[in-house]
Amino acid sequence: MTRRPPIVWSIAGLDTAGGAGLSADQRAADALGVHLCPVVAAMTAQHSKGVQAVQPVAAAWLEAQLRALMQDLAPAVIKTGLLGSAELVHTVARWVDRLRTEHPDHPVALVVDPVLGASAGGSAFANEAVLDAYQRHLLPRATLITPNRAEARRLLGIPPSHEGPRDEVPDLAAALRLLGPDNVAITGGDAAGGDTLHCLDWIDTEQAQGWLSAPRVDTLHNHGTGCTFATGAAAALALGHTPADAMVLAKMLTHHALTNSHAAGQGPGPVIAVAGFARGPAAGGAPLPWLGLGRELPWRLLHGAAADQAPLFQPFAPPPDGLYGIVDTGERIAQALDAGLHCLQLRHKPREGLTHHLATALQAHARAGGALFVNDHWRELLAALSTTHDKAQAPSTQPTGVLGVHLGQEDLLALSTTDRRALLEARHQLMLGLSSHSLWELARAAGCGASLIACGPVLPTTTKDMPWRPQGEDNLRWWVAHSPVPVVAIGGLLTPDELQRFAACGPTALCVVRALNGDAHAMRSTVPVLRWAVQAGRARALAASAELGNPANVTPPHPVL
Repeated sequence: MTRRPPIVWSIAGLDTAGGAGLSADQRAADALGVHLCPVVAAMTAQHSKGVQAVQPVAAAWLEAQLRALMQDLAPAVIKTGLLGSAELVHTVARWVDRLRTEHPDHPVALVVDPVLGASAGGSAFANEAVLDAYQRHLLPRATLITPNRAEARRLLGIPPSHEGPRDEVPDLAAALRLLGPDNVAITGGDAAGGDTLHCLDWIDTEQAQGWLSAPRVDTLHNHGTGCTFATGAAAALALGHTPADAMVLAKMLTHHALTNSHAAGQGPGPVIAVAGFARGPAAGGAPLPWLGLGRELPWRLLHGAAADQAPLFQPFAPPPDGLYGIVDTGERIAQALDAGLHCLQLRHKPREGLTHHLATALQAHARAGGALFVNDHWRELLAALSTTHDKAQAPSTQPTGVLGVHLGQEDLLALSTTDRRALLEARHQLMLGLSSHSLWELARAAGCGASLIACGPVLPTTTKDMPWRPQGEDNLRWWVAHSPVPVVAIGGLLTPDELQRFAACGPTALCVVRALNGDAHAMRSTVPVLRWAVQAGRARALAASAELGNPANVTPPHPVL
């Protein structure tokens, strides 16, 4: 039986040039696989060089369209574009209230793209009455609003402009949230001056805040980018994604649509959203955007690593056997190295005994080599390395492998400005591993220039409490296709069969925790079995790739919250 796609109502304007409005909304919805119901709120007379006239429909006609749809095609999300009159704004607000009252268990989401004027020039779209209606009736009901900077300023009663200091944008978003919307994205494609190489959007959501960055596409043909972004976010919300994840997907969709734009007249041509945006960069899809930490730009932009895909920290050399062992004591590190593992993490949470376990782990690593990560305790690792350097130990006792730290993103966000500076100063001597459980965390890890990114939990796990649903095989494949650095799979991997299944998804390595339980003898017996399972999974993937012509996973990832 064919899956029934979720329904999105787009209440917007009809663009006679076919670039923006309902035309762009339809392409964006098709690209994400949702069913769009195009509801005409305004007629326009326009071409590629500007809008010559706007005629809002009568409120009764909008009511008739929505009543008809309600009988058969109730929405998961309503997205608004050009409305054109205060009466139409009031009508939309009443319908949102009605739908939320009738379906309290699945309240309809509202995405507001406040189209207040045409980027190409021409007729104005909103007078003071329309602005007042937005402020009083739509913004307090909105799940997400997606203005550009000039629109954000106008909604706040400030003279519209795309110019100004970058720090103004987060303040505008915070002020808009005080008017009622749950989430805000202020898009930056229209920004005057500034960074000519990157397009920066500011997102302020329930899950994450920060600058969302993607390479700027060098094209004159950008008609419909705002509509594409807003409808892409609405479609992702309809599919079950969180607002922050929806904006990552919308950013990718819009970037890819710009690369597919074309001329259609004498002015800017339309952007063309297609499903291929989600294939991954190697297969012609959009690059993963980078997300910064708070008001900081992504570290990759701040520290000169934006021109290529190399990590900002020291690169991670994948273990040849594809195993990444995680143990809790220095003695277990030594046992795992003795059992033949080449990539390990010391995860010793309590501070009690940390000095001993870290010293034991470093001594074992110095003898055996390979890659050693220390979970969380990066300051202690740097202090231990400094002490070792100060003692000027003989070369035979110096570490022969590569050292790194691994952080969860809550720990990353908790770093003070001083801590961040110290960690960045150590990037020439350390690898950085970062956990990720969602698209926005993947984007943030990439923006930080991590050496490797952990995707998890891939299966249910009991080693820690998780608010995330398991990623599964499809999401792991998506991580591998989109991450700019190696991906390791983590969470719930216990048996050889599970390792074989997830090795076939293409990660650089698979993390084993409870699978390494037991004494040193048991570990020496277990590791060869786990190694065989990983190699068998990789061989299965190669065989399938050869048989099917190396197909790419083209669907957006499944929601994981």
